[in-house]
Amino acid sequence: MGCGRVGATLARTLASNGQDVAVIDMDAKSFRRLGSDFEGKTVTGVGFDRAVLTTAGIKQAYAFAAVSSGDNSNILAARVARETFGVERVAARIYDPRRAMVYQRLGIPTVATVRWTADQIISRLVPHGAVPEFTDPSGKVVMAEVPYAVSWVATPVATLEALAQTRVVFLTRLGDALIPGPDTVIQDGDLLHIAHQREDLPRVERVLSSPRPHE
Repeated sequence: MGCGRVGATLARTLASNGQDVAVIDMDAKSFRRLGSDFEGKTVTGVGFDRAVLTTAGIKQAYAFAAVSSGDNSNILAARVARETFGVERVAARIYDPRRAMVYQRLGIPTVATVRWTADQIISRLVPHGAVPEFTDPSGKVVMAEVPYAVSWVATPVATLEALAQTRVVFLTRLGDALIPGPDTVIQDGDLLHIAHQREDLPRVERVLSSPRPHE
């Protein structure tokens, strides 16, 4: 939702990566930013209106990004996408940083600024595997941010470590780093940073990207 600079950049980037994209905006002229070669769908209307969302294909959507120029519209649209249509991967652009933390506690990841916003939203919508953050001099141990399936939310960190056979170094929660304690539980929106043997990292990625196994 939203075809300003961020929305157009986001839509073009996703489309160029082979994703099927639908863009919603109240002003049909905004779609000019997509360029003549954009092959996605464009829908004129209010982005949090259920009928408009349905026309755009929200019932089949894997992910939804709300990047219009209004905080209230963005968060409302993101919540409708998640709570009404069951879209698990949502992200919203929020201009007022004082609101961002409140909305993140509602389970809606929020980001800001143009190119950085497009990159950050893509990272929340489309899994890219582990993102290495540190490698020891021998190259054998790596610390990486690893995406995980939604079913791992509400799992104690200690349980996740046991099931995935890995070590959680820290979490990023609401923009702040958190070293997990014995009672720390994974919350929706947490970024997971693990330390692991490089050669075994693909296995950990597969485990965490799959539904949580039974203990």
